[in-house]
Amino acid sequence: MTKAIVSALAALLAVPAVTFAQAPPTPPPPPGQPGGGPAYAFDIPKSEIDMVLKNDPGTDRQLRVVDMGKYNVGVGIIHRGPTNDKPGDPISAIFHYYTPEIYIIVSGGGVLTTGGVIDNFKAGAGVPNVMNGPSGGGVFGRGAYSRRVVPGDVIIIPAGVGHGWSQVTDHVDYLSVRPDPDHVLQAGYVNPLIQK
Repeated sequence: MTKAIVSALAALLAVPAVTFAQAPPTPPPPPGQPGGGPAYAFDIPKSEIDMVLKNDPGTDRQLRVVDMGKYNVGVGIIHRGPTNDKPGDPISAIFHYYTPEIYIIVSGGGVLTTGGVIDNFKAGAGVPNVMNGPSGGGVFGRGAYSRRVVPGDVIIIPAGVGHGWSQVTDHVDYLSVRPDPDHVLQAGYVNPLIQK
């Protein structure tokens, strides 16, 4: 029995390691090379985020879109004021065909609803393409999930998943990080208030 175990172990050790793990994919070109993305980092200081929140009366402001080579990344700051709705009222939904979003709640809060079926669907739905690329919207139907969010919460919303706010009593401000593998966002965009 011991001899069989030793023989089996010896046979396993003789098998090349690549059998157990996939060979690594071809690495991307180095930073600064064609297709390799930028060779430096991009900063968006809190002071610039605060300035855009204070001086731009819109709700969804793209701060910057960076060409990372294989994909773009957009970062926006969003301010939502009171929704003036009651529990049980219909909740408006939007979704983006190509861009997922990662929300980082920085102040305020409310009820965020995601997923499920979108009723009364309309393409476009007034969502600006510079922020999220082609989008649509409607009203949440069956299967939607609602939860109260507060500062510090992080929510990951895949492309095509409906999302919308309700029961915001004062405001909710959040950063939205938008990976863009299909390059639908305007690479190189910088909010005019923070251009240097």
